[in-house]
Amino acid sequence: MQRRIVPHIVSGPREVARIGPSAAVSEAARRMRERHVAALLVMEDGRLVGIVTERDIVYRVVAEERDARAVTVREIMTPDPVTARPDERAIDALDKMRAGHFRHLPVVGEDGRVIAVVSIRDLHEAVRESLEEELHEAESYIHGEPYGLAG
Repeated sequence: MQRRIVPHIVSGPREVARIGPSAAVSEAARRMRERHVAALLVMEDGRLVGIVTERDIVYRVVAEERDARAVTVREIMTPDPVTARPDERAIDALDKMRAGHFRHLPVVGEDGRVIAVVSIRDLHEAVRESLEEELHEAESYIHGEPYGLAG
């Protein structure tokens, strides 16, 4: 079965970790730590305007020895991030991430509302499960019995 982002990966409402663009990077880091996430969606007036990740903080603030209390999220975020649709196949979302070299993908509905953020780990797991199911179905078809139940 080809897994879709909704409902196979995102099966219910999720509170999305977010921050405003004018917030200090130190606040973004604190929020990531509190929520146990590696990315925050940057929202302005209810609209997705960017994404900021741990990697952004390390590369664009820490490695450059900038003051995380003085640098704003807007200065280091990736503006207008690539997004996925809820009905998108997991494999297609994974291809977007691989092509763009990023690890987090906002899922946005037709109305522009952010539904969730999926990670590369979420998508790998969904694709792995799909491949396992396809393998079991092929084994059952070839052997004429449920895979793994032969005596």
